[in-house]
Amino acid sequence: MTDPVRVFLVDDQELVRAGFRMLIDSQPDLAVVGEAGDGGAALEQLAVTRCDVVLMDVRMPRMDGVEATRRLTSAAGAPRVVVLTTFDLDEYAFAAIKAGAAAFLLKDATPDSLLGAIRTVHAGDSVVAPSTTRRLLDHFAAALPDPAAGTPDRRLDELTERERETLVLVGRGLSNQEIAAAFTVSEATVKTHVGRLLAKTGSRDRVQLVVLAYEAGLVRAG
Repeated sequence: MTDPVRVFLVDDQELVRAGFRMLIDSQPDLAVVGEAGDGGAALEQLAVTRCDVVLMDVRMPRMDGVEATRRLTSAAGAPRVVVLTTFDLDEYAFAAIKAGAAAFLLKDATPDSLLGAIRTVHAGDSVVAPSTTRRLLDHFAAALPDPAAGTPDRRLDELTERERETLVLVGRGLSNQEIAAAFTVSEATVKTHVGRLLAKTGSRDRVQLVVLAYEAGLVRAG
């Protein structure tokens, strides 16, 4: 039997943490290995606690979830972060995605959605659909740097023409299946292109590719 997925909880409300802990520990393949009431305390404990997935609230005292996510994901071998927010189109969720979160979920998500998010993120995928990420980025586009006002994004230098075309479609929220249809190629070929994009641009996941497409000016708001 494989070891359970190790989950760490970060939320300033003890009752919320207790609810998450009961739900997660009820699953045979998941286990809560620690918890903290703010981002600073979380970083201290995570320095000595091994975990696979962090459930991170964004609005907390001392250090919010955005800064904690940024510091956590900057380290090699960092756990995956699922950011929890009360509001859709929350500027905190937007900032957390830019900081390296692999997913964001609303706090009123169903228990099955939360458990599924933990498992999906642990498997290496992103829970936030690219189309949802694009909607967030459209909403907060003014906060993104203007690519015309600065130097070209060097992360694009090594991309082939087809890889750039793939990045544009990923940025527009298309799935691998939809991209395959647009290019008249197999879905496996698209997966190869996406894998190369991740490697060449240093992006952690597909959500980060969507952010890159916006930051580089390949996709515009609206």
